[in-house]
Amino acid sequence: MQDTRKFYINGEWVAPKAGADLDVINPSTEEVCATISLGGKADADAAIAAAKAAFPDWSRTSRDERLALMEKILDVYMARSDEMGETISREMGAPIVLSRAAQAGTGSAHIKAFIRALKAFEFERDLRPNTPNDKIIYEPIGVCGLITPWNWPMNQIALKVMPALATGCTMILKPSELSPLSGMLFADILHEAGVPAGVFNLVNGDGPGVGTTLSGHKDVDMISFTGSTRAGSAITKNAADSVKRVSLELGGKGANLVFADAAQDAVQQGVARCFNNTGQSCNAPTRMLVERSRYDEAVEQAKEQAAKTVVDLASKEGRHIGPLVSQMQFDKVQNLIEVGIKEDNARLIAGGLGRPEGLNRGYFVRPTVFADCHNDMRIMREEIFGPVLSMMPFDSEEEAIEIANDTDYGLTNYIQTSDGEKANRVARQLRSGMVDINGQARSSGSPFGGYKQSGNGREGGEWGLEEFLEVKAVGGWFPDAP
Repeated sequence: MQDTRKFYINGEWVAPKAGADLDVINPSTEEVCATISLGGKADADAAIAAAKAAFPDWSRTSRDERLALMEKILDVYMARSDEMGETISREMGAPIVLSRAAQAGTGSAHIKAFIRALKAFEFERDLRPNTPNDKIIYEPIGVCGLITPWNWPMNQIALKVMPALATGCTMILKPSELSPLSGMLFADILHEAGVPAGVFNLVNGDGPGVGTTLSGHKDVDMISFTGSTRAGSAITKNAADSVKRVSLELGGKGANLVFADAAQDAVQQGVARCFNNTGQSCNAPTRMLVERSRYDEAVEQAKEQAAKTVVDLASKEGRHIGPLVSQMQFDKVQNLIEVGIKEDNARLIAGGLGRPEGLNRGYFVRPTVFADCHNDMRIMREEIFGPVLSMMPFDSEEEAIEIANDTDYGLTNYIQTSDGEKANRVARQLRSGMVDINGQARSSGSPFGGYKQSGNGREGGEWGLEEFLEVKAVGGWFPDAP
């Protein structure tokens, strides 16, 4: 990898104009694993200028040219996939097995999916079959600022960079300063694949610095942001004066509805899904709602599953969860566990405060389960972003739906039942952008995004392409002319 203090601007790794050093911490060891520069306004301005200059030529490239480049990016990415997995594991603490398979694997999966989506997308289409003089044209929106999080770095980078490239946009990527190394490796991959100068640029920085410059800049036509609801709100306000498009993928507090007729292992699978990636996923099922006739059994199953959950160093092979990403995140999760312990009626049945036994260094937390919760508790309403599950019973299908929807968020909800009619009926009534039934994963290219304070955009597949496109309606079109 290039000098980690440099930025990738206009096809070259360049020294920062206004950089301040920041150490990247390995969360398993609390030791420095790299030092980056946090850029400032001058660095962001330079990247924006490069993207603006590259846009006229890149926006006029053909679909076939962009497809060929995306295929080359995929080839290079696959050759460096293990390197990507190791980089992500080191910088944000995902266990190495998870990091190689899922963290790095999401990058290649999204590249493949966008290649498929681009091949099928119609950039020019008739309004209706009987209106040959009315043409609808999809055109690239322009210069895009892409701001990505630390928890699934390549997942989100690929979900933004690849559709921007596919549609003819140019861009500036600001990866999270907590997990910047994977973004820099991805910049190396794009450079090796031959992305033209200025089409893709990368500037490291924090939200108040580079992020604010991108969201407020008059020459940035769109911001695509993934992160906290608080930050998404601030970005939207800062972008308002320039009336740019803002696409947001924000927080979540997913409900997992376990009905009495659910599969025997539904609770165990729900706990494992909640704790995956150490609970640092916006779509984690962190509220488990269980039909009362099965509730006591479910509490015992959740307790046993939490006890079986191994916590260990990210560098170790095996199926375990790793540390949280940072001291700040560790402190936040510890605080909310303490809140849960003190809240009325909540019963701590697994985990609790402090590090797991034998782990005295690193941002490790104990897999934690609270039972007998109610929906007014902070641990049921706030996104904790750690391996913490809150459980409560329900008495009827209607009550389960009401509890699930009683949240500021609306990203992903989950249903566990053997009754197909009930599953479909409940799925239609849940106010969320995504619903998973009985652990069935949504297929590649399915749109990812939420309702309410979980955001307003959709990523993935044709919906992901449309996020980066403007729609032009032309009347008086000459259908026989080229």
